[in-house]
Amino acid sequence: MGSTWGNKLKLSIFGESHGEGIGAVIDGLPAGIDIDLIRVQHELNRRAARGNPLATPRKEGDQVEILSGVFNGKTTGAPLAGLIRNENTRSGDYSKTKDLMRPGHADYASSIRYKGFQDYRGGGHFSGRLTAPLVFAGAIAKEVLRAIQPEISIGSRIVAIGGIKDGAIAHWKEYQDLIKGFKNPAFPLYTPDLEEAMKHEIIAAMEEHDSVGGIVEGFVTGLKPGIGNPFFESIESRLSSLLFSIPAVKGVTFGDGFEIAAKRGSQANDFLRISDHKIETVTNNNGGINGGISNGMPIVFQVAFKPTPSIGKEQQTINLAEKKEALLKIEGRHDPCIVIRAFPVVEAATAICMADFLI
Repeated sequence: MGSTWGNKLKLSIFGESHGEGIGAVIDGLPAGIDIDLIRVQHELNRRAARGNPLATPRKEGDQVEILSGVFNGKTTGAPLAGLIRNENTRSGDYSKTKDLMRPGHADYASSIRYKGFQDYRGGGHFSGRLTAPLVFAGAIAKEVLRAIQPEISIGSRIVAIGGIKDGAIAHWKEYQDLIKGFKNPAFPLYTPDLEEAMKHEIIAAMEEHDSVGGIVEGFVTGLKPGIGNPFFESIESRLSSLLFSIPAVKGVTFGDGFEIAAKRGSQANDFLRISDHKIETVTNNNGGINGGISNGMPIVFQVAFKPTPSIGKEQQTINLAEKKEALLKIEGRHDPCIVIRAFPVVEAATAICMADFLI
């Protein structure tokens, strides 16, 4: 399995949705970095979204146990291992349908790839449950960035849920204000008045035993120019590889994304100027990156999440054991919209990537 990522900072994630536990091992961390476990746990709590009626009914404590790599509150330089135990599994939900391939899931593809030996319960290693150790690793990466590059800040916002879309940021300097916080941090929107309409979109899908997808925008401020590389080691290449590792991500764009293709060069180019003795661009259509390298403007990117594939509607599928077509109505506990828990995961992936560049 391809469960290890990184150059200077190497991350491995392990575990299955309904196994004993899930976790991460991070190698390459500098020694002597302060690790605030309260801040680390806060990031995991953001992802869990406990108490949110629009999130999955599966309630996990997500309390991380540091097994190695931290001593007296500081990194030792040895691999840092964190374990999150699964406490609220209901594996019986999947025993009756283990041979029915869930549409939109990795069931069929993974069964072929691993010859039927994969853990099918709750998606096993392919489950969104594995975003918890990713967020843990991202929280550690944020601690590293806080120590070595404190001017860097990482944030995210919800851009769209279903057919309801928030507006584009008017000017790149506004990202510096968004970093300071949103009106509702649990539902971060540039236009807060859209919150109820987006929630209604989710509720409407729930009532029809369906689900909706959406878009998350991530951004990095304070990154100095000159970070990154061309071609295979560009900021876009490295960050995209992590973002696409998040289950349900089907698209990643930077800056104006696909909309830039409809512009002329005179509209797409970010003109340069000097302001307060600093070089900056007038616009940020390229998302703070040129030639794979940071130009000092905010790094801005969008991440598209597909609708949750586990839905209560009857769907056409196959019984793999019997090699027959079948109908499936999925039971169990699932998010009607992944987006409302995904933005901390996007931030985590971003922090890991930035730490790998800057260590």
